[in-house]
Amino acid sequence: MRLLRIQIGKPQRFAALLLLFFLAECLWVVNRQQLTEQDYRFARCGREMWEQPSPLAGYFTTCGNLGGDGTFAYRVAGFPLTAQRLVLLGVDKLRSPENRLYANGSLNGSTWEARHEIGSVKYLLHLPFILFAIWLGGGLWWVTRRLFGNEGAFFALGLYCCCPEVVRFSVTPNNDVLAMWGLYGLVYTAMGVAHAMQGPLRKWKPRIVLLTVALGLTAAAHLIAALFGLAAALVLMIYLAERRRSYVMQILVFATVAAMVILFGFYSFRPAPFSYVFTGGAARFWFSFEGVRQFFLSTANAPIVVATAVAAVLYLAVRRCRYFGNTVPLVMAVLLFPLVTTQVVTTPWLWALPFLFTFLGGVFSDVFESRHRKLFLGMAGMVLVTQALACLAVLPAIAR
Repeated sequence: MRLLRIQIGKPQRFAALLLLFFLAECLWVVNRQQLTEQDYRFARCGREMWEQPSPLAGYFTTCGNLGGDGTFAYRVAGFPLTAQRLVLLGVDKLRSPENRLYANGSLNGSTWEARHEIGSVKYLLHLPFILFAIWLGGGLWWVTRRLFGNEGAFFALGLYCCCPEVVRFSVTPNNDVLAMWGLYGLVYTAMGVAHAMQGPLRKWKPRIVLLTVALGLTAAAHLIAALFGLAAALVLMIYLAERRRSYVMQILVFATVAAMVILFGFYSFRPAPFSYVFTGGAARFWFSFEGVRQFFLSTANAPIVVATAVAAVLYLAVRRCRYFGNTVPLVMAVLLFPLVTTQVVTTPWLWALPFLFTFLGGVFSDVFESRHRKLFLGMAGMVLVTQALACLAVLPAIAR
């Protein structure tokens, strides 16, 4: 079966089943959630960004100028609600004037007080973040399959879909899941640009545009994630570009300037609130092992911890496991896990998880091709089954 010249075979169907399992987990949690004050905050301020009401004098929204807290999540949360509002108004205009529900062509009340006119708020508010997490899962599978083959890709995607922390952050409005999505895409897009630079110029442009968009959206989620990704992109592109290294700085300067324009657009091209990006302290960071302890000491993540320990031993002991494809995600995960921000609330250790799963998929795919294949296939299967059961067991706690 082919769709838009994309082959959909057994590997693609199996990956889709894993992502559908992840979607089912998230929807089960959302169905049992109650809207919180944080949900209302993201909904209110996200709608204000799209609908541009009159906020407090001197501020971008009633949530403030959001110089430290990225605007991406607010716009993602508010977009479905604003879209439904416009649909309601459009349908109402098709009625005769005496039968219209909304006087003067607008919903009753202010942007915030009109919330009772919109249905299924809980799902409209949470589903976009679930879809971004699914998008990241698809990207993780695509990257690992190209690098390591089907078996390593399924192992990495299975761990991702059964990770309680990924589910937890996917079912609430937050910038961290968007930063995780953007940073992973930014790093591997940069590597794709560097590889394309070995070929004709016509192959550069689409990937450079994609790199620019990835950088801009990541910056709109969390500035420190974009800066970290930009630094990683510089190192990786210089390493991979070889005879075309003189073009790397030009490409990254262009991408950075264009990304700033994208970020400016998230502030509705208003200079005053945009200036808080540079003064809000979002790029200040330090290092702490609290996030590492939080993740690796959780019993719900025990199978992932076991797989990580085995992969670390194999990486150090087996020469065939130590190559560029495995080293890059390992280094990214090691650098991100202890990273903490000092001025804004973020969870950088979450951003490390896709890189960790990529590393695990790569190492295990290498030993799957060794003479101990059956042993490690059995171990990988037990890890996936145990992690799935552990994730299902903690879903009620996530829903509370």
